[in-house]
Formats: sequence, structure tokens, C-alpha cells
Amino acid sequence: MVVRLLEKIGHNVISGLENGGKVIRLSTDAVVQLRHKPNWNHVLQQMVHLGVDSLPIVMLTMLFTGMVLTVQTAHEFIRYGAQASVGGVVFIAMGRELAPVLTAVVIAGRVGAAITAEIGSMKVTEQIDALKVMATNPVAYLVVPRLISCIVMLPILGIFANVIGTVGGYLVATSYSGISSFSYLHSIKLFAVITDVTGGLIKTMVFGAIVAIIGCYKGLNTAQGAEGVGRATTGSVVTSMILIFISNYFLSLMLYR
Repeated sequence: MVVRLLEKIGHNVISGLENGGKVIRLSTDAVVQLRHKPNWNHVLQQMVHLGVDSLPIVMLTMLFTGMVLTVQTAHEFIRYGAQASVGGVVFIAMGRELAPVLTAVVIAGRVGAAITAEIGSMKVTEQIDALKVMATNPVAYLVVPRLISCIVMLPILGIFANVIGTVGGYLVATSYSGISSFSYLHSIKLFAVITDVTGGLIKTMVFGAIVAIIGCYKGLNTAQGAEGVGRATTGSVVTSMILIFISNYFLSLMLYR
């Protein structure tokens, strides 16, 4: 029993290290391919698909996140006479953590799954092999446009999410908690600094790279037909979310020491 348990643990560790090495290799290949001119039409198409089409779900997520955050905190702040700090607290929480992390999680669920499903379907139908036969590098053709799109669009979505979340907090603070508009907006000017926003944007760039690389890696390594595509898609979303939360911790240590 113990031997089997140890064998299973060892197998999982070795498999994890092997997959990690393959992800690093894919990332390196994608960076190398960035030296060549990408297909900008393909990149723009991916930006629209991965970024612009995600605006509605990001808006709904962050609007209600800002509203819930204000509902939960405004009462306690008012109770201790600190209602003049609500706007600043909401803005800082949005800019540093909630906007970049929740946006990345939403994108991992929507975009990461779409990337894996699309490339995985190409893999099981041997379209990837056809690209190689036509002397087309799959990394340059499939991975690089999606990587560029995610790295560019995630910060834009992060700014949008930060604004929407702050607006949601403003609506609740002024209409539900009785905090004046001036007090809410003035506290943002008083407490917030530029690094609260720039730090979040740096996070979104890293998160975008994670979503793109993991989605492409899972898609390129899909096997066993339609069932394999489903497993790869699920694995892509789960792995991306785990890596987003882990990297968020270390990025927060570096950016907000």
C-alpha cells in the first residue's frame, strides 16, 4: 500500500516536472519566433476574439464585484467614522488585486478554454501535421498571435475592469450607504497612487502570457479525439487559474513591498 502510494506520488512529481519543462520550452520557442514579423491580420483577429468579445462578461463581473465590496465595507467604515476612506479603499483594492486577478480568471475560463479547444481540435484532426508538411511553424502560426493578443488585451481589459469596479462601488456608496459623491471621489485622489494601477497592469500582462501559453500547450498536446479535447480544455482552465493565483502572490510581493 505504501509502495503504491509512493509510486503514485513519484509518478505525479515526474509528470509535473516534465510538463513544466515542456511549457518552458514552448514559451522559449514563442519568444524566439517573436523576432520574426508575425501575421498582424491574425493577431488583430485574435485581439477581437480574445479581448473585445470578453468586454461584456468582464463588465458584469467587475461591476457587481465593486458593488459587493462596497456593500460589505461601507457599513463598517461608517460605523467607525471612516466613511471618507471608502472610495480610496475600493479603488486600491480594484487596482491592485481584484481587477487584474478576476479579469484574468474570467479570461482563463473563456479565452483559455477557447484556445485549447480550437488548437486541440486541429491537433486531433491532424491539421497541425498538415502545417508542418507545408513548412509552416505551428508555434509561429498558432501560438505567437495568441500570445501577443493576450499580453496586449489583458492590460486594456484590466483598466476597463478597474474603472467599472470603481463605478460600481460609487453607485452603491452614494445611493445605498449615504456617502457623498465628493467624499468618495476625493478619497481616491487622497489615497491612491499611480503604482496601484501600474502594478495591476504588470500583473495582467503576466496573467495574459500564462493563459495564452497554457491554452496553446494543452491544445498542442491533445490526444484521443473529442474526449481528449474536453480533458485538455478542462485542464487548461484549471492549470491557468492555479498559476494565476500562485504568480499573483509573488508579483504582489515584488510590486507592493
